[in-house]
Amino acid sequence: MKKVALIAGREFIAAVANKGFVIGLLLMPVVVAVLAFVGPRIMNASSTQISGEVAVIDPTGTVVAELKKTLDPAAIARRRTEATARALANAPAAVRGVVGTSGTAIDTVLAGTPKLNIIEREPSADVQREKSWLTAPSTGARHLALVVVHPDAAEARAGSDFGSYDVYVPPNLDERVENTLYEGFREAVLTARIRGRQLDRAQVETVMRVTRPTSVTVTAENERRTNVGFNRSLPFIFGGLLVFGIMIGGQTLLTSLIEEKSSRVVEVLLSAVSPLELMAGKILGQMAVSMLVLALYLGAGLALLTSFAMIGLLDPMLIVYLLIFFVISYLVFAAAFGAVGAAVNEMREAQSLMTPVMLALMSPWMLGPMIAREPNSTFAVAASFIPPVNTFAMMTRLASSSPPPAWQVWATVAVGLASAFAVTWFAAKVFKVGLLMHGKAPSFSTLVRWAREA
Repeated sequence: MKKVALIAGREFIAAVANKGFVIGLLLMPVVVAVLAFVGPRIMNASSTQISGEVAVIDPTGTVVAELKKTLDPAAIARRRTEATARALANAPAAVRGVVGTSGTAIDTVLAGTPKLNIIEREPSADVQREKSWLTAPSTGARHLALVVVHPDAAEARAGSDFGSYDVYVPPNLDERVENTLYEGFREAVLTARIRGRQLDRAQVETVMRVTRPTSVTVTAENERRTNVGFNRSLPFIFGGLLVFGIMIGGQTLLTSLIEEKSSRVVEVLLSAVSPLELMAGKILGQMAVSMLVLALYLGAGLALLTSFAMIGLLDPMLIVYLLIFFVISYLVFAAAFGAVGAAVNEMREAQSLMTPVMLALMSPWMLGPMIAREPNSTFAVAASFIPPVNTFAMMTRLASSSPPPAWQVWATVAVGLASAFAVTWFAAKVFKVGLLMHGKAPSFSTLVRWAREA
C-alpha cells in the first residue's frame, strides 16, 4: 500500500502542478461567464435594427388600421417590457434585484426594436403581382413581407371558424421579422374581432385574465416556491458533473500511460513496483485530481446558490449521492482508460478502442433529459440497473422532481460496485500483459485473450 500511495501522490502532484491543469480548471467558469454576461452585451451591441416595408392586402378593411398601431415601435417595446416583467416575477428575489440594478435583461429585450412601415394595398390587388414587389430592386427601404388577410379574419362566416392571414417573404429573411409580424397581427386581428361585436378590449381582457400562481413545493421540513428552471436543469447539471469529473481523470490517465510506455519510462517503474501497484496508484492519483475539481465546482455552485438565496432548493443528500456515484463511475471508466493506455503505443492507436468507452460515457448524459422527464418510467428504472449507465441514470432520477425509492438507490450502488470490480479485474489482466507489449495495436478480441492468459 505504501508504494501505491507514493504513485498516487506523484500522479496527483504532477497533474495539479501542471499549468495546463490550472488553465483547464479555470476555463469552464470563464466560458460560462462570457456566455452569461459578455455574450448578451456583445449581441446587443452588434445586433442590427430591423427596418423596412410590409405590404398588406386587407379585404376586411379593419385589420390593417389596428396593425399600424400594434406594429408601432412604442407598442412593440411595451409588449416586450410586459413579457420580461412577467418572466422576472417568477424569478428569485435576488435575481430580480440584480436585474433591477443593472437593467441588463430589459435593455437586451428592448434593444433593436423593429421599425416596420406598413404599406396598405388595395383590397382587390393582384397577389401574384404583389409578390414580385418582394424581390424587386429597391434603393430605399427594404421590402420585408407581403401579408394577405383573409376576408373572414375579423368576421367569421356562418357555421365556420375565423380566417387568418398568409405571409410571403423574400429569401433569407431575418426570423425576427416573422416573429414581430405574428405578434402584431395577433393583437390586430383580436382587436378587430372584438370591436366587430361592439365590445371593449380592456373589459374582455379583464374577464379572461387568470393570474397563474407560482406553485409551492412542500417538503417534510419546510415549504418553498417552486423554481421550474432550477428543477429542470438540476439533473442535467449533476450528470454533467459526473461526466466532466471522469473525463478529467480518465483522459489524463490514458495520456500519461501512453507517454510513459512509448518513452520506456514504464519499464523503469516496473523495476520498483508491480503492474497492479502501478495501475492502482495511477487510478487513485487521478481520482484525487478529479475529486478536487469536483469539489471546486460544487463549492462555486453552492456559493452561487447561496448568493441568490436559492440554497434551500438543493437537497444536501444529492451531494452525498453524487460523490458515491462518482467514485463508482470513475473506477469503471478509469479502469477502462487504463487498460487502453497500457495496450497501445500511440494516441492514434487508442481511438478505435476508446470509441465504445466514450459512447458509454456520453450516452447516459445525452439521455438525461428523457430520464428526468419520466424518472419512474420503465426505461429509466431499467437503465438504473444496467452498467455502466446505471449510476448516471440513478443520479438523474435522484435530481429529478420524483426521486426513486431508497431500495432502488442502494440496489444501483450494489450493481455499480459489482461492475466496477468486474471491469477493474479485466483491466488489471490487460494492464499486466499489455504494459510491456510493443508492435501492432491490439483489437478488443486480443484484449480478451490477454485477460484469459494473464
